[in-house]
Amino acid sequence: MNVTITGRKVNLRDSFKELARKKLSRFDRIFDENATAKIVVTVERNRQTVEITVHSNGMIFRGEATDYDMNTALDEVISSLGRQIRKNKSRLDKQIHSAALDQYIQQYVNANAEPEESYKIVRTKHFVVKPMSVDEAILQMNMLEHQFFMFRNQDTEQINVVYRRKAGNYGLLEPENPADDE
Repeated sequence: MNVTITGRKVNLRDSFKELARKKLSRFDRIFDENATAKIVVTVERNRQTVEITVHSNGMIFRGEATDYDMNTALDEVISSLGRQIRKNKSRLDKQIHSAALDQYIQQYVNANAEPEESYKIVRTKHFVVKPMSVDEAILQMNMLEHQFFMFRNQDTEQINVVYRRKAGNYGLLEPENPADDE
């Protein structure tokens, strides 16, 4: 797995980088060698936030944890990623190395693991996706009091999603063509 570690508002020590790589290495058996992991550490007002995003075979695994201690936040986010993988085990079998996933589950999961939940779609909505600017989409989302809003971006002609982030500001999801990465 290719690991990139970035510090925002902080210079990371080599010992932390090695610890992060070591803790992520427990997932090496699950993901193939083409998987990429990005670790971003942000420090704000004595709070340390560790965010890990793993891209593998079109799947994205993301975890984030905030604590006063950087190492504790790292432990929490690694545990969070492990729970995501364990919780979605049957769905991931087709996407990642099945035998390695079974071995990971047996090695790192205790007998008190929460049961796997099934997804149930209870409602489907259909609506016309109108071309609009990002600002118009945010305004529409706020007027509807929703957490997200799907629209056709008038500049790119592609379907985009704006969403409200935890901190109160906004995010924009844009599709990426896999051919553009090369």
